[in-house]
Amino acid sequence: MLRWMFTAALVLGAGAQAAGCGGTEGLPDWARAGTFRGTLGTLPVALSLDSKGESRYFYEGRSLDLFLEARRSGNALVLEESVRRDLGGDPVVTGCFSLMPAPGGLKGTWQAPGASAPLEVTLAPLDAARLPLRLPLSPGLSVLRRDDPLAFLKLNRAWVTLLGGRAVREPLSGVTYPRVPGASSALNAALQDRQLRHAADALDCRAMLPESAQKDPENGYTLSSAITLSNARVLSLREDVNYYCGGAHPDNWTEGVILDRMTGRAVPLTTLFPKLNAARQKALYLSGVKAKVDAECLDVLREDADEFTAHLSATGVNLTPSGLPHVVAACAETVTLPYATLRGDANLGSPLVKTLYPK
Repeated sequence: MLRWMFTAALVLGAGAQAAGCGGTEGLPDWARAGTFRGTLGTLPVALSLDSKGESRYFYEGRSLDLFLEARRSGNALVLEESVRRDLGGDPVVTGCFSLMPAPGGLKGTWQAPGASAPLEVTLAPLDAARLPLRLPLSPGLSVLRRDDPLAFLKLNRAWVTLLGGRAVREPLSGVTYPRVPGASSALNAALQDRQLRHAADALDCRAMLPESAQKDPENGYTLSSAITLSNARVLSLREDVNYYCGGAHPDNWTEGVILDRMTGRAVPLTTLFPKLNAARQKALYLSGVKAKVDAECLDVLREDADEFTAHLSATGVNLTPSGLPHVVAACAETVTLPYATLRGDANLGSPLVKTLYPK
């Protein structure tokens, strides 16, 4: 969800800092996008070279990305590493790679500004598909291994089971997510995949913060997630995210999740309640929210609340506005639509819906 912000960060960096590592625009003819793993001096690193300008690398002992601007100097590939020290500050060049093709990968040097001598760099192409899995196989883990090997390297490790199996914590990001003891492997895979997405976003967010802000626990990405309904066929959760990744202001969002407990697949609200289309959702929401907000927020919701995220609870369908402008996000109260009110909207022949309307 936050991956798009990398491009903005890199563009800002390129515009704010002169080319401290030298070189000219463009890549050497031999350079190809790919992922590499090796050593910088004596330290293990992994590096992603992207022809679109989103190159990055990380020290495997630290696991936070450092952003790189790729250029060329003669036939050498130049990668300029830069960071922001403080909020509002310009990026500062902190290292320069100079790499050439070599048998088995890339070789060259990395040098910090002012350092007396460069450090040797040796990198080999990384085939993430050959790495052993440290987590249960799931669709999201397979996609991560294919599409984002750097994130896969960080997250493909043993996670920590908590609360007698009712929650799992990803150790690098600290993201914790519910589990259901005794659940099907398909449902556990779906829960793991949602946690993978949040953990990757949390690491991305912290990497985009200036160095001084990374140390503040108030910054970064915080997920609060809870199971709101669990019955024989349906599992529903609510996810609330608060984040600050170094932009103009903190932000947040809420997402409702409805899963088929047997298959682990996401269940659209309109599969359960076919007549609960967008217009009806808004009408029922506005009717229910009147007693919860002031007149100013009610006007905002009438004007801007056109999309909702939904989670289920024992009492009904819970709608929360999504996509409100940041300045009025505090108006996004959640409204519960009782199941009895929605009986005429429901697909009563569905085995999932039958669990919501017991005889």
